[in-house]
Amino acid sequence: MVRSLFHDSLIVHAQSHDYPIVITEKSSADNSSMATQITPYISGQQVLIVTNDTVAPLYLQPLQAELEAQFTVATCILPDGEQYKNQSSINQIYDVLMAQHFNRDVTLIALGGGVIGDMTGFAAASFMRGVNFIQIPTTLLSQVDSSVGGKTGINHPQGKNMIGAFWQPQMVLADMSTLQTLAPRELSAGLAEVIKYALIMDAEFLSWLEENLPAMMALDLAVLGEAVKRCCEYKAEVVAQDEREAGVRALLNFGHTFGHVIETHEGYGNWLHGEAVAAGMVQAAELSQRMGWLTIEEVARIKHILKLANLPVTPPPIDPAIALNLMGHDKKVKGGQIRLILLKSLGEAALTDDFESQLLTDVLSMPVQ
Repeated sequence: MVRSLFHDSLIVHAQSHDYPIVITEKSSADNSSMATQITPYISGQQVLIVTNDTVAPLYLQPLQAELEAQFTVATCILPDGEQYKNQSSINQIYDVLMAQHFNRDVTLIALGGGVIGDMTGFAAASFMRGVNFIQIPTTLLSQVDSSVGGKTGINHPQGKNMIGAFWQPQMVLADMSTLQTLAPRELSAGLAEVIKYALIMDAEFLSWLEENLPAMMALDLAVLGEAVKRCCEYKAEVVAQDEREAGVRALLNFGHTFGHVIETHEGYGNWLHGEAVAAGMVQAAELSQRMGWLTIEEVARIKHILKLANLPVTPPPIDPAIALNLMGHDKKVKGGQIRLILLKSLGEAALTDDFESQLLTDVLSMPVQ
């Protein structure tokens, strides 16, 4: 019996416009190509595909060739890695746009993971004060999180994602088949964001993940597709309520304030984003437990599922004073006060500055296991 291919879609309702997320494994399986699916969302006749030197050999040529039958197509191939998520790479995108004499009718296509998506979106938001772009995320992390919701940007040496813009794509095409070329470490990094959604929004989803994690790690595309769909549904619901992170959307950053400290301190790219978020979620859970919100057993459960996904549960050694200084650059800081997303319970998160500073210092001072 031949298994039916996973294919589903949903709509993100943003202030600027509604757009679809298509979740499929059909693009490479039944000749329903990437180009065919994104063409209706390309405006004008000019297309720039932005990708990196890891993804380009895998997926660029067929996409480019098919689009060239209808559009003027240029490419920008950037080096792969979080350390290249900077102004220099953005300038390379601008350079191609300018050299091609592209104008406001251009559509930028982000073909790659979260770094490519964030930079392409920021270039689209800023080139000629805003042009269309399409997301084709090729990593689990970007499929479940960063490609949806319009947060774009680059890193600064003193802080992650400190420069950017809110700019929504015209559509998102999440092709599960691209995960078959994903390195195991990158797959685990994406699972961190999947687990995050369960911890902050849906305790039943956490139980589902505990049961289905082995299949996901074995690249069962149908199970992965279901997980991607559920995460995108959660994020679409939040974005519809709070597109520019004035309130509830901040909850999606659970573990990120701690995690960004790790990424910045250790050097961008040395810890993958999902790895840093995993350790950061444990730190946030430890603080939640010290505040009486979680039990010791619930913190142990969080650590267990992260370990099942081959993710770190402890940060590297960082001086607490340095960590607190880096936290001071976090976008959620308000009035000089650090605000954190913590867990009231499994499946329920809260943004708060109502915690004893010593408790935070204690968590940052925990020995590395």
